[in-house]
Amino acid sequence: MDTVIGVIVILAIIIFILARMIKIVTQSEVLIIERLGKYLKTADAGVLFLIPIFDHVRARVDLREKTMDVQPQSVITKDNVTIKIDTVVFYQITDAKRAVYEIQNLQAGIKYLTTTTIRDVVGKMDLDSTFSSREQINSQLREILDIATDKWGCKINRVEIKDIDPPKDIREAMEKQMNAERTKRAVILEAEGQRQSAITIAEGQKESLILQADAEKESNIRRAEGEKQARILRATGEAEAIKAIAEAKTREIECVYGAIKNADPNDKLVQLKALEALEEISKGEANKVFIPFDATKALASLGSMKEITKE
Repeated sequence: MDTVIGVIVILAIIIFILARMIKIVTQSEVLIIERLGKYLKTADAGVLFLIPIFDHVRARVDLREKTMDVQPQSVITKDNVTIKIDTVVFYQITDAKRAVYEIQNLQAGIKYLTTTTIRDVVGKMDLDSTFSSREQINSQLREILDIATDKWGCKINRVEIKDIDPPKDIREAMEKQMNAERTKRAVILEAEGQRQSAITIAEGQKESLILQADAEKESNIRRAEGEKQARILRATGEAEAIKAIAEAKTREIECVYGAIKNADPNDKLVQLKALEALEEISKGEANKVFIPFDATKALASLGSMKEITKE
């Protein structure tokens, strides 16, 4: 019985020693190993063998990015307004050895440093700037904290302001101001819409008048062209009619002249025919041509001309 108990004790001691000797380091973390109280090495992911009693693990450090929610801090702005700022910090350990040996509590150090930095940065700004310059505040906080925590083997990736809470009276005044701004923008937009509508209507009326004027101008041109062509055609017709009448009169005169010539007229017959012609002319409504009566003597000479022709 004593032998069994002894074997069990020996096995327990062996298991305990093996547990102290063998360590498993997971991915994205490292172990800080000390030997006899002095830093030995930083163990990466994998299997680690330690010497019992001499070696021990000082700290297990996570190398992944972490978030730290900083409690809302009361900050006095440049224009003496007390506001509360809620902040979150994204950080990552880049040097596990310095993160363990350079500061006792890394998270507490980052939290206190963030608080003092926020008060310093926001204290130089007025209330309106704190609302309109969040990106600028975030950038300044990240830069200052990153420089300050570098000696701790830590890198500040981002600093984000989650909320800015002003006092109740300031918040009510800001709400009234925002409502007034919204009303002002609504009035401006409505006036701009009415102005644009009036411009559009005026432009439409202008285009309509221009089109009407162009149409009327084109109509007048076409009407004038039509009247011009009609007058030309009437004048051409009248000219051709006058020409045809003149040609007919000419042929008539030629026929009469030929008949008289062939009839061998004497002076009395010529004078009689002249009087008959004048009588017919006087009856017409058209323009009249008055021929001196002495002109009939010329017709009387036709007989003598015929005799000369015969000879």
